[in-house]
Amino acid sequence: MLQSVKSFTFFIVLLVFFVSCKKQTHTLQKITAKTTTIDSSFSSNSEISTLIEPYKETMITEINKVLSYAPKNLVRTDGNMQSSLGNLIADLCFKKADSIFYTQTNKHADFSMFNYGGIRSGIYKGNVTNKHVFKLMPFENTLVIVELSADKILELATYFKENKMAHPLSKQIKITLTEQDYSILINGERIDPDKTYFVVTSNYLQNGGDNMTFFKNPVTLYETNYLIRDAIKTYFKQQDTLKSKLDNRIIVK
Repeated sequence: MLQSVKSFTFFIVLLVFFVSCKKQTHTLQKITAKTTTIDSSFSSNSEISTLIEPYKETMITEINKVLSYAPKNLVRTDGNMQSSLGNLIADLCFKKADSIFYTQTNKHADFSMFNYGGIRSGIYKGNVTNKHVFKLMPFENTLVIVELSADKILELATYFKENKMAHPLSKQIKITLTEQDYSILINGERIDPDKTYFVVTSNYLQNGGDNMTFFKNPVTLYETNYLIRDAIKTYFKQQDTLKSKLDNRIIVK
């Protein structure tokens, strides 16, 4: 039976190849669909199940592989305009992107910013596995560095203040919020109107995702082609224990 399945598959591949090579003009005549209910009455093919079983076991083993340990819950809802999980993600992504950026340009990034909605799950006390990484970041987003004018940085801070959400910011930036205004320090210094700043973010946000339009049309865009999920996984593997806390990167008065 298994040999016949392989032979049939090979025949289909050959058929598709030869049909695709034949130059013809086709016109769509009709589309039909059939619904197949998959429930307890649906019987599986035992030989196909046997074929995929080793791969299934390997996948389960890999997804449950322990990377690190969390001594407490790390979530995106435990602070005022910041969170322990958001701080962790922003800091580790900054560290990875800055390393790549420095290798490419001999320059350092200034800080990082991501979006609250991009964090899809929490990390809870106990062993941290590959499964946590995929739940935390299921998207194929990559790290990018955008060079922004001082005016764009002010737009970023205004967005942060008005949006009133714990968007992850790395520790290199400090924003103090009051009801009427805000102040910003980047690496301990006030914004220089004649200077540009290198900000780490995701390719999704750089394209204006989550209405972060200040990331669009930067002075310069640097692509790392490095998945945020891989940055998270690599960092977790390097840490015996995950540590993060609320600090003074965001002060609300």
